[in-house]
Amino acid sequence: MKTSTLRHAVSIALLVAATGTAEPTRAQKAVTDTSPPPRAAVTGSPIDGDIDLPAGTLAASLDALGQQSGLRMDYAPTLVSGKQVGAVHGHMSWRDALGRLLQGSGLAYRQAADTSVVIVRVPDSAASTKRSTANDAAATTSTAAPAAAQLATVTVTGTRIRGGSTPSPVVSIGSEQIQQEGFADLGEVIRSVPQNFSGGQNPGVAAGATGGGQGNQNITGGSGLNLRGLGPDATLTLLDGRRMSYGGFTQMVDISAIPVEAVDRIEIVADGASAIYGSDAVGGVGNVILRRDFDGVTVGSRYGSATDGGLTTHEYTATGGTHWSTGGFIATWQKTDNDPIYSDQRSYTQGMYAPSTLYQASDLRSGLFSLHQSLGDIGEFRLDTFRTEREIATDEGYATNYEHNAPSTTTSLISPSLDLFLPGDWTLSVDGTWGRESTDVNYSVVTPASETSTLSRTGYRNRSRDYEIGAEGPLFSLNGQEARLAVGAGYRDNAFQSRNLVSGVAQVDGSVSSRFAYAELNVPLIGPEQGVPGVQRLALTGALRGEDYDSFGSVTTPKLGVVYSPSADFTLKGSWGKSFKVPTLSQQYLERDAFLFPAAALGGTGYAPNASVLYLTGGNPDLRPEKARTWSASLAFHPEVLPGLETELTWFDVDYADRVVQPLVPAQALSNPAFAQFIVDAPSAAELAQILQTFRFTNATGAAYNPANVVAIAPNLFMNTSRQQAKGLDASGSYRFDLAPGRLTLRGSASWLHSTQQISSAQPAYDLAGTLFYPARLNSQLGAVWQQGGFTASLFGNYKSGVTDTVDGHQGASFTTFDATLRYDTGARDDAWSGVALELSVQNALDRAPPLYAVTSRTYAPYDSTNYSAIGRYLSLSVSKHW
Repeated sequence: MKTSTLRHAVSIALLVAATGTAEPTRAQKAVTDTSPPPRAAVTGSPIDGDIDLPAGTLAASLDALGQQSGLRMDYAPTLVSGKQVGAVHGHMSWRDALGRLLQGSGLAYRQAADTSVVIVRVPDSAASTKRSTANDAAATTSTAAPAAAQLATVTVTGTRIRGGSTPSPVVSIGSEQIQQEGFADLGEVIRSVPQNFSGGQNPGVAAGATGGGQGNQNITGGSGLNLRGLGPDATLTLLDGRRMSYGGFTQMVDISAIPVEAVDRIEIVADGASAIYGSDAVGGVGNVILRRDFDGVTVGSRYGSATDGGLTTHEYTATGGTHWSTGGFIATWQKTDNDPIYSDQRSYTQGMYAPSTLYQASDLRSGLFSLHQSLGDIGEFRLDTFRTEREIATDEGYATNYEHNAPSTTTSLISPSLDLFLPGDWTLSVDGTWGRESTDVNYSVVTPASETSTLSRTGYRNRSRDYEIGAEGPLFSLNGQEARLAVGAGYRDNAFQSRNLVSGVAQVDGSVSSRFAYAELNVPLIGPEQGVPGVQRLALTGALRGEDYDSFGSVTTPKLGVVYSPSADFTLKGSWGKSFKVPTLSQQYLERDAFLFPAAALGGTGYAPNASVLYLTGGNPDLRPEKARTWSASLAFHPEVLPGLETELTWFDVDYADRVVQPLVPAQALSNPAFAQFIVDAPSAAELAQILQTFRFTNATGAAYNPANVVAIAPNLFMNTSRQQAKGLDASGSYRFDLAPGRLTLRGSASWLHSTQQISSAQPAYDLAGTLFYPARLNSQLGAVWQQGGFTASLFGNYKSGVTDTVDGHQGASFTTFDATLRYDTGARDDAWSGVALELSVQNALDRAPPLYAVTSRTYAPYDSTNYSAIGRYLSLSVSKHW
């Protein structure tokens, strides 16, 4: 993609935005209410048509409008309590009807998705200064007063169309659910999601897990999303739609660096999304969306410990925020520390060499600030920034000594953005994001017998910069509905350095940059107002993104989708697309070594006694991007007769080619026929000399180097040779219903996965899912939440199927645990107990131990720490006070 192409893309975006034909339906942006949890009235597809709402309570009218329009109405009961409304009758849009219901009520609405509307409180000053809306025009033909304020439409993860629909299922976990289930940080949240694999970078990953790949290591103490088990580098993590900096050396993004107190919700799309967001979104994307509605100050403390010993945790938090008529801010501070879990604290790991840690010791300090400010009719400015510092400590025991690792990591991000409101309901967005991650690993080998230790220090430095300009708005009308377009362009740069902090030698020092442009179109073909039998709604979506890299060149990724509702009770979605991932900078720029080994050491037989092989390892700057084709299809059932019931079944298929691996097993390099395609036999002296000019040479033969004795070159550099395939089914459901004293919510989700890997075309594919240190085939969660006044109780069961040890064929047992949370919030009162919340949480209430397998070394933990936890029963008590 040339520079001129990008300039044309930006010009087109501005031109289309400037030539809109209709005045925008937009109002002063307001802030959301902090009242008790919202209730849902109905889920369906939005309908504009005949509305018949009798006079009565606002709550009953909102429920009726939800039934008639197919919208889900979310609102806190305290917001609408005691409010009466007049009758609303006639042929009109749901926006007109909702505007008439909310007129003069001091309430506003926000369209959170194409089928979901949230009712919130808005300050009088905000409502009085709102912009002219399309609802005002409707009011001129009736007796209705000016319409209620509409908040800025939320962009749903998986699409850049504001208020648009994505053809891929979206898992949304809100702050209410996070609180109900007692999660302390976003790492715990993502580890509860069945589509996510807990391998890769996670704090509970213990020694021996690298049997599932070098990425299964706890380097920074952070937590990385790893959808479908395709790798933490194949899942994209966003903060308010913007990229964060990579961490460690595996190109992982630490989602737990974001303070959970500032989170409104996390949305996860477990489907390819490179056409929307670019590189890394192969397994999917997770988007953390911050709160905009906090008012007051809350301080809290939590204490917890494992009943079998270890993991004693102290947590202190403070959150403050406010809002005014045109904006608001939220600021958080957190300090958490915990003790480690040692192998001698669990009966099933006491055979490990000591000292060995099963779960890290940690000390974390974090702060976040988020601001949004309306600029009146011009637009809105937003700023997100945070900084997290974490120190961890782990020990790995051996027969005569042990390794002590003490990494110290600092993660920071700053992301300003500006939305400009243009004519014709178009929005021009300009944003930039700067992120940094710095990890210093202090590593020592301690020999207790001689009381000696050797020290080394390694530093990992990640830096990211991202600049983007985009426009979104209506393109044309079709059958009374708007076809909307999003276009944009930008520049992204990532840099990584791995350096020995003692010698100053850099093992990796590289960067990669790209320029990109994208377009996305949402076209509603049929709507309910057309009355087509068997088709209440039919919409097509399409996205295309092109990126031009300074390393390997250009790549283009498309995505096509369809959304179809035969009735208000069902929604079918389907998508097809291409995704890609840029090789990590470690894979491209790791220092290159050439080792001279005896031929026998690499499995060679029949060679002369002095025969040698030049074994190559390290980075490969000629790597191509990894590419995938993704398919998904889903069926959602949300019956009108049961407004609180929502279920969804999804099929997915990922064909992931050109995966980067080191293809050789060194001890079999010359003996295994499957590796013959990589071996260079009888190399010339000139070929050898050329290699030694660019590789660091080490002679391990014990004899002088003689090119005439080199019988082969065994290149085990990173190469685009592997292929992975993953397919399976996801199922989810929830049912909310009110009982006389309160409300009961049942919800659950499950994911079944079949995945395989083929290292090269000459080798057979083998199973990944269901084997040791790869995702279990079946993961599920099922539970219930009871709410009554300020009291909330939840109970959830978690299930993971057993995994097979491919060495001996033994299949381990499944792993079932139960978690429970009790919470009481006093709410607003006139005494000292006002705003006090108490919470008691227990994880793994039955103290289930993980399934075991036979280890080859006492250094390794005898359980699969990527799937199962050694924490055991964990109790925590927290208290908070809000002013």
